[in-house]
Amino acid sequence: MPEGPSIVILKDLIKALHLGKPEVLEVAGNANFDKDRLLHEKIQDFKSWGKHFLICFNDFTIRIHFMLFGSYLINERKKAPLKLGLIFKKDELNFYTCKVDLLEGNVKKHYHWENDVMADEWDSNAAIKKLKEKPQALVCDVLLDQQIFSGVGNIIKNEVLYRTRIHPLTKIENLPPAKLKALVKEARNYSFDFLKWKKENTLGKHWEVYSKKECPLKHKIEKKEIGKTHRQTYFCKKCQKLYAS
Repeated sequence: MPEGPSIVILKDLIKALHLGKPEVLEVAGNANFDKDRLLHEKIQDFKSWGKHFLICFNDFTIRIHFMLFGSYLINERKKAPLKLGLIFKKDELNFYTCKVDLLEGNVKKHYHWENDVMADEWDSNAAIKKLKEKPQALVCDVLLDQQIFSGVGNIIKNEVLYRTRIHPLTKIENLPPAKLKALVKEARNYSFDFLKWKKENTLGKHWEVYSKKECPLKHKIEKKEIGKTHRQTYFCKKCQKLYAS
């Protein structure tokens, strides 16, 4: 599943086309909504919110969620079934194996950008407040809560917990205030590092625990499906402290 930085890359690639506010001349694909609604409408903006890519029109928005296996092509096509294709005067965007929805009204009614770790509007204080409202929650679960850390996925989760030296089974109520702040800070910091490394095609080279057998200090990495999310978690019991009451 693409994490927030990968969606930012898609947004940047499209903005690099300098489309302006392009008119949709053709619509294709098997997305389950009235695609004729898009015909001859002008796109007002392309946005990202967490793991969602947003194509904004005047009074509605197309939301694309790539799920586990979604993909896209710009000015290219492939033989796989097309979920949604938008053709403009000189360019086209094609989306595959993804979930596509039409959201009515202004996009700001549906999303709060202060939750998005990649957004200029990101609010770390709001994130800390929300975390404190979940004292019994595990850090491995809250990092994947898209209403707190929109855009954070499993790779970022694992790497942030190692950076902050926090054991994934630590409860929020047991984290010292300094560690709570570090958790929030590094969720954003690592997301921007992820973006930089992804653009350089060097992301995997920088992983410290994700998919590794040893941490940088040569300690054995534990690999377990833990927390309510049951997502694969990589951690070092020697480097990452389990805070307890």
